[in-house]
Amino acid sequence: MRINFTFRNLDSSDSIRHYASEKIARIQKYLRAPLDAEVTVSTERHLHRVDLSVSADGHHYVGHEESEDMYASIDKAMDKLVRQVRETKATITGRKRHGSGIHELELKRPSELPRM
Repeated sequence: MRINFTFRNLDSSDSIRHYASEKIARIQKYLRAPLDAEVTVSTERHLHRVDLSVSADGHHYVGHEESEDMYASIDKAMDKLVRQVRETKATITGRKRHGSGIHELELKRPSELPRM
């Protein structure tokens, strides 16, 4: 797992790095391959903005959030990422369970199809 941090318009903080790293590490349980993450933390006037970008398993997930609290911004952006990862995982497992998408009626001979 590789995480890069970028701080814009504020000094780098170990507490923010540690908090964001712990949150991103929780996503790893949904993914097979190690993830690469880019975290950009910035402030503009009174708003704190967090941009998260995660790449793993050939997929790219992005979440942006801004609020008046930096930690709340991290939490909300992480919620967006987790939702994206879960949806992708559900889609992949659904395809595996339902096969290649060929229905039984397509496999039967025309004489074996029910008459309507």
